[in-house]
Amino acid sequence: MLPGLISTELRKCSKLALVVGLAAFVWAAGAQAEGDKAVSDSGPGTREAAAGSLDNEQLEKAVQSLSWGQFKSVLTAIPKLKADVDAFGPLGWQYVQANYKTYPWRKSIRKLKEPEKKQLSELIDEAREGARPPN
Repeated sequence: MLPGLISTELRKCSKLALVVGLAAFVWAAGAQAEGDKAVSDSGPGTREAAAGSLDNEQLEKAVQSLSWGQFKSVLTAIPKLKADVDAFGPLGWQYVQANYKTYPWRKSIRKLKEPEKKQLSELIDEAREGARPPN
């Protein structure tokens, strides 16, 4: 009698888990569709902001691909980014050195104004070119 009871209870729980999981999936899909619709319906400014996030992501990946020396020189050249790390003192720089390749820099990059983003992009390009062996 006890094994049959446990089996029945497990079946009820697994069915409930399936229903809850399916409901969560449907809700998430609906929320994504709403977000996509909001971006496409709200005019050019929002589309530009969505396109700008791609630039932020590209800048983040580019920064993360640099060597530590290149990264530090680029970061210290952008006052807002340098200030973000300096706020934590020497331990901040140690943490950054250990984690800069995986840290989500996009949040800090997003706060930069367009001229600063352009400067960051140029500094990354210069750092990469400086790392290439001369022909």
